[in-house]
Amino acid sequence: MVKKVSKKAVKKVTKKVAKKAAKKVVKKVAAKKKTVTKKTAPKKVLQKKTPKKVKPQKETAAAIKNHSLNVGDTAPDFTLEDQNGKKVSLSHFKGQNVVVYFYPKAMTPGCTVQACSLRDSQSKLNQEQIVVLGISADPVKKLKQFEEKEKLNFTLLSDPDHKVIEAYVCWGLKQFMGREFMGILRQSFLIDPQGKIVHVMHKVNTKTHHDDVLMIFKHLK
Repeated sequence: MVKKVSKKAVKKVTKKVAKKAAKKVVKKVAAKKKTVTKKTAPKKVLQKKTPKKVKPQKETAAAIKNHSLNVGDTAPDFTLEDQNGKKVSLSHFKGQNVVVYFYPKAMTPGCTVQACSLRDSQSKLNQEQIVVLGISADPVKKLKQFEEKEKLNFTLLSDPDHKVIEAYVCWGLKQFMGREFMGILRQSFLIDPQGKIVHVMHKVNTKTHHDDVLMIFKHLK
């Protein structure tokens, strides 16, 4: 026998089904709203970073070299005190070959090797009428000590204010053991009897500098 279902029972079941269906619809609508708000949400405006100040690059040794005096230029005249405190001018040596060499510091290893090699080659340099003038920023007193200690037989000139060093563009960026600093560039200028620059030695080998000077002057004859 099939039991008859009462109208009240039918209503209860219908209400339950309707409630469940309504909850599902509400959940779907809420989920849709979330996705829409995520998509349409305005993006955060990125603040523009203020550009970092670019530090001016130091001039490289190659760039400084390009500004140097060139072959054919008249060698800038100068007057400096020698190791005896006597004033010496480049113009005093017109009519002779002159090598003006710039070195970083008296009584340091490389500078001593270079100076002693020139000392030992003095007779050969004299034969070619080559006058040697060494210039550094050392004071006169230290140059005298350098001369006496190494028994040097040529002129050393003191340029503490860097006037001549800068006139010959021998002050610039240097590198040593990964460190960069400003200092005197080891360079030599070969000058003819008319006062013209006939050769510029940007890269100087302290051990062979004397021979290189002699060879260049002989080759220019």
